[in-house]
Amino acid sequence: MSHPTSIAEHFHDRTKYSPASISRASTAMQGPQPEPFKTYRLGTEIDLKPYLDESKVAPQASVEERSWARLSHFLINVYGLTAQLQTQFGQMFYLRAAPSAGGLYPTEIYLVSRGNHLLPAGLYNYQARTHSLWRFWDDHVWQVLQEACFWHPALETTQLAVMLTSVFYRSAWRYQDRAYRRICLDAGHVLGNLELAGSLVDYRPHLIGGYRDQAVNELLYLDAEAESTIAIAALADLLQVEQNLPHVTTTQPGPQQIDFPRIADGDLLSYIHQATCIEQDNDFRWASRGKSVPDQTGPAEAAIPEDKYNFPFGLKVSTGTSPINWDDRLQGLERTILRRRSTRKLSGAHLTLEELNAVLDFVYQPQHYVDQGLDGNPDYCDLSLIQTFVAVSGVDGLDAGCYYYAPLRQELRQIRFKNFRAELQYLCLGQDLGYDASAVIFHTADLKAAIARHGDRVYRYLHLDAGHLGQRLNLAAIRLGVGVSGIGGFFDDQVNDVLGIPEDEAVLYITTLGRPAGEA
Repeated sequence: MSHPTSIAEHFHDRTKYSPASISRASTAMQGPQPEPFKTYRLGTEIDLKPYLDESKVAPQASVEERSWARLSHFLINVYGLTAQLQTQFGQMFYLRAAPSAGGLYPTEIYLVSRGNHLLPAGLYNYQARTHSLWRFWDDHVWQVLQEACFWHPALETTQLAVMLTSVFYRSAWRYQDRAYRRICLDAGHVLGNLELAGSLVDYRPHLIGGYRDQAVNELLYLDAEAESTIAIAALADLLQVEQNLPHVTTTQPGPQQIDFPRIADGDLLSYIHQATCIEQDNDFRWASRGKSVPDQTGPAEAAIPEDKYNFPFGLKVSTGTSPINWDDRLQGLERTILRRRSTRKLSGAHLTLEELNAVLDFVYQPQHYVDQGLDGNPDYCDLSLIQTFVAVSGVDGLDAGCYYYAPLRQELRQIRFKNFRAELQYLCLGQDLGYDASAVIFHTADLKAAIARHGDRVYRYLHLDAGHLGQRLNLAAIRLGVGVSGIGGFFDDQVNDVLGIPEDEAVLYITTLGRPAGEA
């Protein structure tokens, strides 16, 4: 059956929310919530908790202790448990360092070791509940990984790789087919932590978005119908000079499918994932093995004309500001990661323009943070495809309205003049967060243009990047004492209409910013 649109466009349209679809989705949950932790019957546990002791990183600690402490701190900041709460029904609810839609945590983290002084060659699953590694396979599989990743140059000299997978039903239990959007956003949150937590302990993740899906899933012994790899990162140890690697392209294009059958509700999630997989017979090779090739990770506006949304009548406001201070040795960053929480209620009080500018600066101007020890050019899939709009309702020094954020120019460009509080509440499915927010940030992309560049696989790439940006938004806001919450559920079509965003911009993610309720 031939369609005028690709499967990624079809999926996006089919999973849009409307008042009618929301009423149907409310009956989705059946049975108890899926367990958000994975267990193994066979294997060996490596307890990482003792290495959280600060004495393990003291000068008198042994080299081995310091190495274990680096890995332990890295993993707990990426995806470790940060709190546990008891629900009204007596169940324990665990919070992690990375946010997850509905607290469902579909992402799993695996390590593949080439074999080093800490981890013998093999496969490891990170057990967040016990902060331990579970070694479930002891064999040399690195070459298999390299082949599955088309011999990506970052895997030539590194010793560890981080594999992010998604357990589909953990999210689909609540969000049905639209869960795939949230699954990729959740993995993007983890990628954000992967980048920042690496800076805390001198690791540098090199993102690999293009790989043979089936081969990687088989390497990890996954049932691909239930769980599948969503992103890979070669983990460079920056204390080893040979692992200080150049940037390379993070992605490769996948197929574009316009000939697909009628797909029933409930089957869309598995279909879109399989349709965006790269087949075994793909003949892609990374250009000039071991050498840097042009990447797509530069400034978000690098591939966008200077006059993008640059209307002559629009107000233009500079977002230049002083960088957020993350304290000596980034101690403030680690504290922020571990105490990050989504704000459930905002007061409606105003933010300052300086606060909004500081948040935008941390998210989109990483080069301003090199002196503090952060990566000035972290890996994304293709950030040039992501657009950012800010709906302002209550920011001192800034007129209410919708603005386009131009990261290369570091300025906000007003494209619509209006206070949108009531409309924002409606767009966010009636949530008070929309009404009470001082500013609401929208990440969008021209889906048709993105597919033309990367094929349907770009649907993963876009949401991974939006989640990565969203996690940086979270951490910047929390550091400044600003309330923040990511929203993956919204009335898609109405967003463009209300805010004046062009129709060809597909909304990927929404983040609300404001004063936490109860704050003076």
